[in-house]
Amino acid sequence: MLSTEEIRQQVEDLGQWFHNLNLDGVQTAPDHFLGDYPRIKWQQFSSALPEDLTGKSVLDVGCNAGFYSLEMKRRGAERVVGIDTDERYLAQARLAAKVNDATIEFRNLSVYRVAELREQFDLVLFMGVLYHLRHPLLALELLHEYVAADLLVAQSLLRGSKESANVPPDFPFWEQDVFAEDEFPRLYFVEQRFADDPTNWWIPNRAGFEAMLRSAGFEIFDHPEDEVFICRHAELTGPVRYTEELREITR
Repeated sequence: MLSTEEIRQQVEDLGQWFHNLNLDGVQTAPDHFLGDYPRIKWQQFSSALPEDLTGKSVLDVGCNAGFYSLEMKRRGAERVVGIDTDERYLAQARLAAKVNDATIEFRNLSVYRVAELREQFDLVLFMGVLYHLRHPLLALELLHEYVAADLLVAQSLLRGSKESANVPPDFPFWEQDVFAEDEFPRLYFVEQRFADDPTNWWIPNRAGFEAMLRSAGFEIFDHPEDEVFICRHAELTGPVRYTEELREITR
């Protein structure tokens, strides 16, 4: 057991935290610019997830300091794995799990390498990761192909239109007007920085995020919060099956 002072010192030693966690009375990011984040986000969609995860396995992609991993353990998940590529975040997550006496496996692993887990999970969390990726559709395809056995909870920063789009399956070559409509699925490319962060690359509008999820093989069945979509693993139904290309990329 760590004393309050020991926890406070370790929190300070681990540098700036993006997740504001309450570690036995010690707040890790009390001055977060988004408020009590990510708890305020979690409260908006937590009721859309199963209350009882007893016997279930969960993969938390881009786990950061482990807020969502901890919430999954609180709901009784038998196995929780959190992956991230930032060692400082992983150290923060391990401290948070230790203070909460939670058995969670944290690994330094990129979303592009999830096949190395050689395991499928009942629930995959993909929270706040997509817009940090140079190849976001590839990431979604890898999740579908290798680790998502059933549910995917996907969240992304969104900009532009907040409307869904009913896009026809084909367009004539000379069509132009539809691409100028605000609700048409799109990704905004950030060449340099967004919010002073050089890892922000692609920011979708709502229709764009939905289209990417469907294209990767996920069926969206709930939208409990502006940026959050609850999906199920589904069979690919589009005219192009990406699996052969995916195997070529990842072999």
